[in-house]
Amino acid sequence: MFRIFIADDHAVVREGLKQIISEVSDMRVVEESDNGFDVVSYVEMNPYDVIVLDITMPGPNILDLIKELRQKKPRLPILVLSIHPEEQYAVRVLRAGASGYLTKESAPDELVSAIRKVANGGKYVSAALAEKILFTLGTNEEQMPHDNLSDREYQALCMIASGKTVKSIAEELNLSEKTVSTYRTRVLQKMGMKSNAEITHYAFKYGLVN
Repeated sequence: MFRIFIADDHAVVREGLKQIISEVSDMRVVEESDNGFDVVSYVEMNPYDVIVLDITMPGPNILDLIKELRQKKPRLPILVLSIHPEEQYAVRVLRAGASGYLTKESAPDELVSAIRKVANGGKYVSAALAEKILFTLGTNEEQMPHDNLSDREYQALCMIASGKTVKSIAEELNLSEKTVSTYRTRVLQKMGMKSNAEITHYAFKYGLVN
């Protein structure tokens, strides 16, 4: 029996995930949380076979949370569930230590197989993303400018492109406005840009935001 821990700040999403999982006999949701603050403490105190994490919820930044969980429980499979397109975060969460990345749009059809695969030690991404990663590895394709950004800088780019203000980004990431402004400045410098409008145009052109 695979013991599943679900962390998502939307009750309706958690209920939907539990309903999908309840339809198979060898999986059971044994714990759930509506924020990232509780995740590490739950994981330290209880045994789970897979943890399913929403990419955006109250608490630590998802990349920081994954890295902390990896330090505490190196072998615990982490499946990240996201409303964001794969191009935006999938490779970064996998690099941080996640075992799989699944869009919420795909969850009804793929959740069970994704959980089963990561629980058995595998990695899970969509066929389209897997093909893209393999294609990139098999070519001399140059890195895109945003590939040179740190995780925090990349987050700032995506959030700015989504129309969020420095203040709202600071609140969401639990950072000071000054720190977020510094990330914005670094993004502009590294990307050779001068304004938020250029950031937004770039992000939409390359599918980093919807």
